[in-house]
Amino acid sequence: MRKNSVKDLFIATCGKLIGLSVLVGFVLRIVLLFNDQTEVAFPLVGWLEIFFLGIANDLCVGIIACFFIWLNLIFWSEGKYGKPWGYLIWGALVLGFCYVKFFNTIFNEYGGGASKIAAGFLGFKVISFGLRLFMPVLRKPWRKIEYYLLVFIYVTAILLNAVSEYYFWNEFGVRYNFIAVDYLIYTTEVIGNIFESYPMLPLMTALFVVSALVTWVLTRKTGKVFGALPCFFTKLKVTVVYGVSVLLGIGLLNFNTVFQTSDNVYVNELQSNGIFRFYAAFMNNELDYHKFYQTLPADEAVAMMNRFYRSDGRCNTYRIKDSLPEIHKNVVLITVESLSASYLSRYGNTDGITPYIDKLMEESLVFNKVYAAGNRTVRGLEAVTLCIPPSPGQSIIKRPDNANLFSTGLVLKERGYSVQYFYGGNSYFDNMETFFSGNDYEIVDKKSFTPEEITFSNIWGVCDEDMYRKALSVLGQDAALGKPFFAHIMTVSNHRPFTYPGGKIDIPENSKSRKGGVKYTDYALGRFIEEAKKQPWFENTVFVITADHCASSAGKTEIPLEKYHIPAMIYAPGFVQPGEINTLVSQIDLMPTLFGLLHFSYESRFYGQNILDPDYVSRALVATYQSLGYWEDGILTILSPVKRAEQFRVIEGAGEDIELEPLEQKDTEKLNRAIMNYQTIGGWMKVKTYRARL
Repeated sequence: MRKNSVKDLFIATCGKLIGLSVLVGFVLRIVLLFNDQTEVAFPLVGWLEIFFLGIANDLCVGIIACFFIWLNLIFWSEGKYGKPWGYLIWGALVLGFCYVKFFNTIFNEYGGGASKIAAGFLGFKVISFGLRLFMPVLRKPWRKIEYYLLVFIYVTAILLNAVSEYYFWNEFGVRYNFIAVDYLIYTTEVIGNIFESYPMLPLMTALFVVSALVTWVLTRKTGKVFGALPCFFTKLKVTVVYGVSVLLGIGLLNFNTVFQTSDNVYVNELQSNGIFRFYAAFMNNELDYHKFYQTLPADEAVAMMNRFYRSDGRCNTYRIKDSLPEIHKNVVLITVESLSASYLSRYGNTDGITPYIDKLMEESLVFNKVYAAGNRTVRGLEAVTLCIPPSPGQSIIKRPDNANLFSTGLVLKERGYSVQYFYGGNSYFDNMETFFSGNDYEIVDKKSFTPEEITFSNIWGVCDEDMYRKALSVLGQDAALGKPFFAHIMTVSNHRPFTYPGGKIDIPENSKSRKGGVKYTDYALGRFIEEAKKQPWFENTVFVITADHCASSAGKTEIPLEKYHIPAMIYAPGFVQPGEINTLVSQIDLMPTLFGLLHFSYESRFYGQNILDPDYVSRALVATYQSLGYWEDGILTILSPVKRAEQFRVIEGAGEDIELEPLEQKDTEKLNRAIMNYQTIGGWMKVKTYRARL
């Protein structure tokens, strides 16, 4: 490198960092190919796309990511320290720091640790700029230190991102997506979960050591360029060249997305760049159905809905009239965190990790083919609370203006029930507190516990046993009031880091294994039911037990159906006869079925239907945050953005094995039914008409 050539330093640094980014991305793809989540069955063109397009995508992201290197070059100047500019800049930094530190700002509204990060950054800039402003001798060594530190941060970020992508893929089988965006918001729980789940101290120590060595290799021949600063025209030329490169990179990244729509999800995911996928998910957290998906003429969609649901067209309103008197039994709805059907002996598991649930199913009305609406907790809560198809983008629970909706809690509250939502963690997570309180649920979460009521907790909340003990106490108080109660309990223990009290099950509490989490969850549920049997209100209570979603949603297809199969049962000795229903049903049908068993007559707007009704149409609605599935009569229809629609014949094999065979000729009736369901609910939610009562 020529002496005093700041421009050459910038070019060389960017080139090295971009090269490192591409190399790490290449190695990461190889690692992910051999991950247990990945099913490698690609044609030659798939392999070419993964590596050649993958390198191109990494190259583009690497160029764009050099923004802070460019910014650092632009602000290498002595002029900013002169009067009056230096004092004005420093004063603005001080005011900015005070504003963020002591006032309510957009960073506080964003949530998580955003306000602390912003305050820390501005505080650092106040001190660092002030030192250079008032002590000129520090400016040259400061620039040198700043340069090395910036390169170190870049190297660390590149390596840390690779490690993060590996663990994210290991959990979800995809690059960063909408889940990662959600996790960014709830930094306390997520960072706590990471530190409880993984050996972070040795991992981060190794990462910093490797980053320091790589930084030394990349910067050991930088030359003595920190004294001679670039002139205006040098900065201008570098800015023009860099700006054009960024525009080309953005254009190529967007163009390459057309190659990420193949039938093999793994090819699509592996060729993409995780950081760009994160950005795309962040920008598309709410997808307008009418803008991005296939639609029918509005009148035609409503007419189809009226025929299918026997409704009158007013926001899917229809009258359910039972010939028998209503039975106002207590209702306890338990949604178990991440309880895949594949964990149960009933569905082929041989590990014996759900002995109580397996036994309880023999005494319950069991629905053997229930499929979850989505792959997040908020989707499961939405399915059993609102009983509507999953919406693209954010769940209704996480959207603004989601109060006073037509819900299962409303149906029960109108009958004099006390309506409560129990959650072992802090219910602000995933916007649960806002949603449930806005729909007239009383919330009992971790904030409601006294210290004596907590025997064990992790970052997600108190253990399931503590939650159930709290529920028993509150329900006893409810029963004493002489009116029926509805308790919706959401568990937390079957979640990474899978920690739980010791001495409860035969899997050590420090194993941090999924099997341990499942077995402890089963144990705690068993204790709850057995204790409930001792309560005077037990004989007058119906228990609905299901999962919020499966433990994993990774698969080689957009919607791997076997990863949506969840257990579900209704348990009420002496009231609901044990038996099994082998019809395909949706998670949104469970609560309307319960209302049928209780002989409720009401004006409904649920898309969920009574499974036991002779006119019930067997179907399941399953979705990711952007792919919307409708499964009926052995045909799965998937609606995707860019108004794309695909259909597959569902071939069910032994156990949980399900294969999807592309349909050569579209089934128009099934396609239209899929569109009708998602289009109408999307339209009514958009114009805010799906309210408690019209």
